Amino acid sequence: MTAVRVFAADAGDGVALIDLRTTRGKWRFLDPVGAGLWRKVVSGTPREQAVDEMVACWAQRGIDPDRVRADMKALADQLDAEGLFTAAPHPPTIKIAEVRYVDAVSRPRPGVRAAGHVGLGAALVLLRCLPVRLVVRAARLAGRLPGRAASSEEADALCSAVRRAAGWWPGRAACLEESLAAYLAAALTGRRVTWVLGARFAPQGTHAWIATADAVHGQELADRVWPYRAALTVESSN
Repeated sequence: MTAVRVFAADAGDGVALIDLRTTRGKWRFLDPVGAGLWRKVVSGTPREQAVDEMVACWAQRGIDPDRVRADMKALADQLDAEGLFTAAPHPPTIKIAEVRYVDAVSRPRPGVRAAGHVGLGAALVLLRCLPVRLVVRAARLAGRLPGRAASSEEADALCSAVRRAAGWWPGRAACLEESLAAYLAAALTGRRVTWVLGARFAPQGTHAWIATADAVHGQELADRVWPYRAALTVESSN
C-alpha cells in the first residue's frame, strides 16, 4: 500500500493541502468552489461526474455553465496532474482547543531546559538535511519512546525551554522548528504531545504547533490569528 503523503485541512472557507512529496512540503489552498470539487472527487465521485455536478449547481445560480465547466475542468486537470486528489482529509476538530501562550518569565527545570536545547538542535538538523516526509517519519519514530501524556503545565514548560534555547541560536527558528523541537523534547523527557501542521483560511496562512488533549501550546500573545485547522498530526504510537 502506498503511503499517504498529501494531507488536507478542510473547513467551510476552503481546503488547504500539504504535499509531503516535495522537499520542504508544498501547501496549496482551494477556495470554497475548488474545495467543493475536491471533496466530491476524494469522496469517490468520478472526476468528470464531479465537474458535471459542479456545473449544474452553479448554473442553477445563474452562472454561465460554459465558463464554470472550463474553470472546473482546468482545476481538475491541475489537481489530477499534481496528484492532489489522493489527499487524506484530517478528521474535523470536534472541540476548539484552548490556546496557551508562552510565559517568558517562567524558568523550566534543568532537565527540561537541557531537553529543549537537544530538541532544538535535532529539529534544526532534521529540517535542514532531510525532506519533510522523512522528518515526519523521524518524528513518528520518536513518538515510540515510552512516556505518558504531558500535562498542560509540562507542555508549557517544554515550549518555554525551546524558546529559551532558540534565543541562543544565531539563525531563525520559526514555528516549524520550535514546534518540532518541543515535540522531540517531550519525547526525550518521557512526555507525549502532538505535533501538528495546519492552516487557516481568513486570512490564509500555515502554521505548526504542539498540542495536548485540550490545548494548543507555545504561542505568543499577538503572534497568530486562530483558529487553525489541522492537516497532519504526529502523535505517540505507544
